[in-house]
Amino acid sequence: MGRLRILHETHYTYDHPVGFGPQRLMIRPRDSHALRIVEASLSLFPQGATRWSYDANGNCVCIFQPSEGADAMRVVSELVIDRYPAPLALQRAEDPHTLTPIVYAQEDRLTLEPFIAPVTDDPDAELLRWLRSLPAHSDEPALAFLLRVNELIHQQFDYVTREEEGVQSPVETLRKQSGACRDLAWLMVEGLRRLGYAALFATGYIHSPGAQIRGAGATHAWCEVFLPDLGWLEFDPTNGLAESPDLIRVAATRTPAQALPVSGAIIGDPGAARLHVSVDVQLLDETALTPVLK
Repeated sequence: MGRLRILHETHYTYDHPVGFGPQRLMIRPRDSHALRIVEASLSLFPQGATRWSYDANGNCVCIFQPSEGADAMRVVSELVIDRYPAPLALQRAEDPHTLTPIVYAQEDRLTLEPFIAPVTDDPDAELLRWLRSLPAHSDEPALAFLLRVNELIHQQFDYVTREEEGVQSPVETLRKQSGACRDLAWLMVEGLRRLGYAALFATGYIHSPGAQIRGAGATHAWCEVFLPDLGWLEFDPTNGLAESPDLIRVAATRTPAQALPVSGAIIGDPGAARLHVSVDVQLLDETALTPVLK
């Protein structure tokens, strides 16, 4: 793809001044073979102390402690990154016939176990029935199956933008046959876990040339799945994308609650609270960069 500029603004306003507890910011990608941070700046209001660390999943986290109260809080992150996409077509698996069931080596399974166990409930087996209704293809490679599920959600479920915070349960998304990007991603994550796949909830940004991709203008969410010999692969059911160079990963977690870009406590009565979020991703340099295989 090339070089991208990402401007991510989060602005809270309150009717009355409040105090602030520690704020947890998850807005910066981690350097890897697929992504390199060229420039990074962070503008914060009110002013305060910051401390950077990695969480248990290796995601970059900034702890921001505002030094004074205010009737607003603003977090503005600006990044310039280089993306080195790895085309999915160049990847091969030595033993791809691992659909029923997916088979992980013992060493991998010990690490992957927390990401295989479902988090949500399915008391009436609605999600399980939906999974069992998916057309079965004899001797289908796992990768082909995942691509098919990704496209199926993209085609069957309506995409809607939701202002309210939180993520729908997979059962709720099934009943509504619609959801925001985070809802469709969570449906895929929890559905695949019930089939024995290790899956993560991934968040970040999406480059949308010509505004043709759903989810632009805000943070985006998708699903990551671990396959033997291929490692972690990205599937975006909102847009039907897989291992797309347009996806810019910031974090991947076991649950959506662990991946919030900005979270923390306020102290006092704010009255009405308002939140405005905007994300702008622009291509700065169209010079193709050498792909690096995962």
